[in-house]
Amino acid sequence: MKLSQHFLVDEKVAERQIEYANLCEDDIVLEIGAGNGILTKKIARIAKVIAIEIDRKFIERLKKIRNVEVIHGDALKVDFNKLEFNKVISNIPYHISSPLTFKLLEKNFDLGILMYQKEFAERMVAKPGSKEYSRLSVMVYYRADCEILEYVPKEAFCPKPKVDSCIVKIVPIGKRFDVDEVLFERVTRALFSHRRKKIKNALVMEEIIEKEEMDKLPFMDKRVEQLSPEEIAELCDKIKAIK
Repeated sequence: MKLSQHFLVDEKVAERQIEYANLCEDDIVLEIGAGNGILTKKIARIAKVIAIEIDRKFIERLKKIRNVEVIHGDALKVDFNKLEFNKVISNIPYHISSPLTFKLLEKNFDLGILMYQKEFAERMVAKPGSKEYSRLSVMVYYRADCEILEYVPKEAFCPKPKVDSCIVKIVPIGKRFDVDEVLFERVTRALFSHRRKKIKNALVMEEIIEKEEMDKLPFMDKRVEQLSPEEIAELCDKIKAIK
């Protein structure tokens, strides 16, 4: 398997990530994609680290760092419910950013300081009506408070990626509003498969509703990209009521 991770080599950037996390000795920090240990060593001076790394060549090096529990494996397959941690500090492997973020947001923790590819980070915090607004924006908003703390140039990594990155702060909030979660995820996915179409067309095309049900539902003439997460939740409630 080819591993496509770009490793942070800028010590000052790593130090700022630690500062953003406001660590104390009682914290237990999950690090995903520990790699060469640039973050691991800095975190371990303050708090315990649970470091997940898939690449065998880094495992022995990581095990030599005090205050670190090393898990050799794929973070997408590790059961986070069996791990006790309250903060996450990671330079996320770009190719698993989306599934890993959704997996993390199912877990309750205090704070995440995560490095993402710039485009992905901007989609995470995008507002309705913007070109970056997406399913990711909606689902992250539903689960967490999220903000970009700083932009990191591609020169801070080796091998150098093609794009810049961002340090993102994530604070899980559980669920922002009460909604049928399965339906909310299904409708959100369906809508953003047709983000420039009107709501009514997207829902019919994805077989969420029948044409004759349109008149019973709100927002039908709005375009998908204009609909706020709260409005999607309201739409889900109405769909559930007529089914």
